Amino acid sequence: MAQYFSLHPDNPQQRLIKQACAILHAGGVAAIPTDSSYALVCHLDDKAAAERLRRIRQVDAKHHLTLLCSDLSELGNYAVVDNRQFRLLRAATPGPYTFILEATREVPRRVSHPSRKTIGVRVPEHAVARALLVELGQPLLATTLILPGDVEPLNEASEIRTRLEKQIDLVLDAGPCPRQPTTVIDLSGATPEVLRQGRGDVESLGLEQPD
Repeated sequence: MAQYFSLHPDNPQQRLIKQACAILHAGGVAAIPTDSSYALVCHLDDKAAAERLRRIRQVDAKHHLTLLCSDLSELGNYAVVDNRQFRLLRAATPGPYTFILEATREVPRRVSHPSRKTIGVRVPEHAVARALLVELGQPLLATTLILPGDVEPLNEASEIRTRLEKQIDLVLDAGPCPRQPTTVIDLSGATPEVLRQGRGDVESLGLEQPD
């Protein structure tokens, strides 16, 4: 049975944040709010928890999981970033963007793309997600909470609890999210490529929307 914490969306209770981190440290899988939609998250170093994420979503190793980072300095520990890429990242973070970048050796090979050695990374702009990341002291491994057969992410914490109460360990309820996925931008090639137009605006970054 999943535990259920109700948190203030702007000033989450630190006591509950600490309890949530303890559950993640113990191998738990949690549903948390972000600035795009709810996400499933687990500890980066927990292989079994990462496999549970994939089973719940029914995605294989070629599906990019995402590292949620607390800030750009942390992101740089897990992704190779040059000056051109950093300028774009700085303009877009924190915010509803996911960037595909070359993974560093700090990223376990089992969570990076098996052939491209890339990883999705982002810095969310949501108080609950940020508080978790700061308290945890390292990124969370994440995937958008879209269940098999659904076309949109789950957005109501009570529905998430009902549908996943036997598959995950924790639901953090901070109210509904925007219910839009992140905009995904691939920075691993010679030029930035917008792979998915989501909540994040690309024109403000000087990029063109995908066809």
